[in-house]
Amino acid sequence: MIDTLISSKTRIKLLLKFFLNSRTTAYLRNLEEEFGESTNGIRLELNKFEKAGFLDSFSQGNKKVFTVNTKHPLFKDIHNIVLKLVGLDHVVDYIVQRIGDLQKVYLVGKLATGQDSNMIDLVLVGDNLNKTFLMEQVEKAEKKIGKKIRYVLFTPAEFDLNKIKEPGMHPLLIWSK
Repeated sequence: MIDTLISSKTRIKLLLKFFLNSRTTAYLRNLEEEFGESTNGIRLELNKFEKAGFLDSFSQGNKKVFTVNTKHPLFKDIHNIVLKLVGLDHVVDYIVQRIGDLQKVYLVGKLATGQDSNMIDLVLVGDNLNKTFLMEQVEKAEKKIGKKIRYVLFTPAEFDLNKIKEPGMHPLLIWSK
């Protein structure tokens, strides 16, 4: 849907990469590997984003590392558009509300790193969660957004953020009470 509005697939990938998780950092070569595209196309888009003030950069050794500029006046708006694009706004609407004493929801997996995916991986933290209602809401959300949703439940006593900070997990807090 957004590809009708934004014709550059590289630009869309960069929006997902940087605006989904504002803590994401990346440099040209690792974006080339991740996107499977030429460095020239990626470099052009990175330079446009940086010139417009959407991205900041810093040097790390001989690498130019990019990160999103969260102080840009349009950051929150673009962030919300990206959340809608990947369907996380519907997930929160359908799942988070009315399932019990939910305290936190973390996004993990590919989407948390800013990569597009047909799978939404969530970690839910709360007490006395209505699992039957949760399964019903997950099913509704999956139909609405056309993506599969996997989740893991923890009570606050069981939950340890370090457990979900394993390699490749990149937890992103998307909702909190």
